[in-house]
Amino acid sequence: MHAVMELNHKILGEGPPVIILHGLFGMLDNWQSIGKKIAAEGFMVILVDQRDHGKSPFTSHFDYPVLAADLAAFMEQNWIYKAHIIGHSMGGKTAMQLAFDHSEQVDKLVIVDICNKTYPGGHEEIFKAIREADVAHKEDRQVIFDFLKDRLHDEATIQFLLKNLQRKKEGGYEWKMNYPLLEKSYQSILSEVGSSSSHFDRPTLFVKGAFSPYITGGDEVKIQKQFPNSRLTTIQNAGHWVHADQPEQFTRQVLQFLNQNLST
Repeated sequence: MHAVMELNHKILGEGPPVIILHGLFGMLDNWQSIGKKIAAEGFMVILVDQRDHGKSPFTSHFDYPVLAADLAAFMEQNWIYKAHIIGHSMGGKTAMQLAFDHSEQVDKLVIVDICNKTYPGGHEEIFKAIREADVAHKEDRQVIFDFLKDRLHDEATIQFLLKNLQRKKEGGYEWKMNYPLLEKSYQSILSEVGSSSSHFDRPTLFVKGAFSPYITGGDEVKIQKQFPNSRLTTIQNAGHWVHADQPEQFTRQVLQFLNQNLST
């Protein structure tokens, strides 16, 4: 039996439920402004910190089946019979896993800039920098920033990571995410979810950032096979963090999709 995980979450607005799942090293705060915009259009938006991220509990096991089971149990705990699910990157794979395993709990699905395939790595440098930053013994945020800047160079990535930094009562800092477990589980985070026969037949929207390499032309056949009732939309002038790069365009496309009465 899946132990009940008390996931940290935040509820905005009222109406049909929409659950939003962040990506690797993320947290619900990343989605607050988008969440507010969607809630303003008559939805109850539930922002969730997945396990080992944000303010949710640290655990000893991390893969998509448990992340999806966490979410299914979270919905039952909160009397949410069925919800629209929006997932970005790693959160998109959790959303796909949930749709495969618990399709009766998913109304419409929005997958943001990720495909159901195994990805090559790319975060190794980030894990190494986080590990070596030794934040518990640093007294100054700027020192940590400079340390990461020397190693990672990309300021947007560093600012995103630093949202995870919190002060410890006894001095120094700590990370909100359970990075040792995430690093240990990295291969399963990169991996494909479900099996070759997995599919989800309800309406699904894939959103790609035009500058992002995460979804390529070759992925469309597989997307259609596993998500026969899906379409892919591309947001111009956006990278992997589509919702941060083009929030208005992103929100408009998502709301249009959620409000469509598609006959299925």
